[in-house]
Amino acid sequence: MGRGAQAQTRQLTDQQLNSVNTLNQQFLGQQQQVGNTLTSQFQSILNNPGLSSADQAAVTGQSQGALASAFDSLQQSAQNRVARTRNSAGFSELTDDLARQKGIAQAGQAQQNQLAFTNTAFQRQMAALQGLSGLFGVDSNLLGRTLAIPAQLLNVSANASRNNGGFFSSLGGGLGSTLGALPGAFL
Repeated sequence: MGRGAQAQTRQLTDQQLNSVNTLNQQFLGQQQQVGNTLTSQFQSILNNPGLSSADQAAVTGQSQGALASAFDSLQQSAQNRVARTRNSAGFSELTDDLARQKGIAQAGQAQQNQLAFTNTAFQRQMAALQGLSGLFGVDSNLLGRTLAIPAQLLNVSANASRNNGGFFSSLGGGLGSTLGALPGAFL
């Protein structure tokens, strides 16, 4: 190969190298920009992992409203029976029993809501930790330890989220089992 060909090869190689370096710099800049955006979003989730007060109030209102509606319907059915039969025997006991069952169901639903709110916050926090670990290539167990979250909780969260049917599945199941026991009270 002559000197002219070597110089031309070097020049083309240098041009190609400069082109690749420029492209790599653009990719690095874009990666840093996306990383900065995602980092701030993941940090926001870590700092505020749970549902907002408005969302919690909406979930609580909907679930307690559904219970109240069901028990009000049962109360109305009992009143209709008294009016239809013109026999109020046992009506006050039935009313008392309905009120007691309604209180128990509302307390249980409130407890389920609080548990669901806590689980949601925990799952969001773990997802944010995993997102940060993916951005920086850091083990999520290491990140968890820096935030004083025991490593076994990270695994528990992952396993629990796989077996959980979700908040509304629990709501439906809880409501169904509570109301399923009540029709026998009217016979």
